[in-house]
Amino acid sequence: MLIRDVRTRHYRIPLRTTVIDSTHGEISEFEVICVLLDTEEDRQGVGYTYTIGHGGAAICSLIDRALKPILLEADSRSIERIWEQMWWELHYVGRGGLASFAISAVDIALWDLKGHREGEPLWQLLGGCSRTAKPYAGGIDLHLPTNELLREIAANLDGGFRAIKMKVGLTELRDDIDRVRAVRELIGPDVLLMVDANMKWSVETAIRAARQLREYDVFWLEEPTIPDDVRGHARIAREGGLPIAVGENLHTIYEFRHMIERGRISFPEPDVSSIGGITNWMRVAKFAYAHNLLVTTHGVHELHLHLLAAIPNASLLEVHGFGLERFIIDPPVLSEGIMTAPDKPGHGVEFDWSALEVYRVGP
Repeated sequence: MLIRDVRTRHYRIPLRTTVIDSTHGEISEFEVICVLLDTEEDRQGVGYTYTIGHGGAAICSLIDRALKPILLEADSRSIERIWEQMWWELHYVGRGGLASFAISAVDIALWDLKGHREGEPLWQLLGGCSRTAKPYAGGIDLHLPTNELLREIAANLDGGFRAIKMKVGLTELRDDIDRVRAVRELIGPDVLLMVDANMKWSVETAIRAARQLREYDVFWLEEPTIPDDVRGHARIAREGGLPIAVGENLHTIYEFRHMIERGRISFPEPDVSSIGGITNWMRVAKFAYAHNLLVTTHGVHELHLHLLAAIPNASLLEVHGFGLERFIIDPPVLSEGIMTAPDKPGHGVEFDWSALEVYRVGP
């Protein structure tokens, strides 16, 4: 049960198509950082995180140089204790940011080990509330002309999705509204529609946008402004009149506490790969439960599928273009608008390492 070895692997993976959102500009690749934990009983846990663009080498360095000494010879069963040790080891330079990404990868590997040790899939290990989640297609599509946007959304509907998210944040708000109107006309009244501004707007612009978007039955408005403006989010929710989803850029439970208690958000959106792993994700989910809020997700849907299936206050599961399914053996599949978590021990994510190897960075 003692951890005998800690290894990191760093990959830079090109997207099949360059995409654009309102703040990151053109995105043509992403990085994946994997952590492999080997124990004395010859079990292995796999964890991972990812970045948009850059930062992967720094995350690997944090794990290799700061966290590995904590992990070697530690009892892999003591997940809470290890989490606290990692948090305080990086607290002065971290309190979120890269530190939370590094902790996330390790924590996911520890929970994977626990699942293998106990012979239980992660969703059951964490609570087993359900085995399924309702996914939505999270488009990164601001670069697409309206006709191409509609073709992409039609393909997602044909693929079985019953909920759609699109990007907003063009230079002119009226162009965003025109695109949303066209999408709603395409999908009809029964498909859920979310819009994501990727922090683009000022509070005043977000309020004006929300008021106009209400006409198109928008299920939520995501990241309308910068995540640091808690009071601004409260104003947008109150004066704009749409439910707000926020969280992919919040990297500590304390940030979620402020946003939930004071920001009037309706859908907390923790990302297991950047919030500090499964341990901290579940803390956020339970805090949201205490405030009668449903939890949604960001990216890495093959992991979040387990987490939403584990909790009673689950909302929608995001599936977007940064997916790793082409490198995963037997990835989750969509069937009649639903995804079902696997019954394999741990998180069940088995990478095709040979397919990933061509994108490896460093030794």
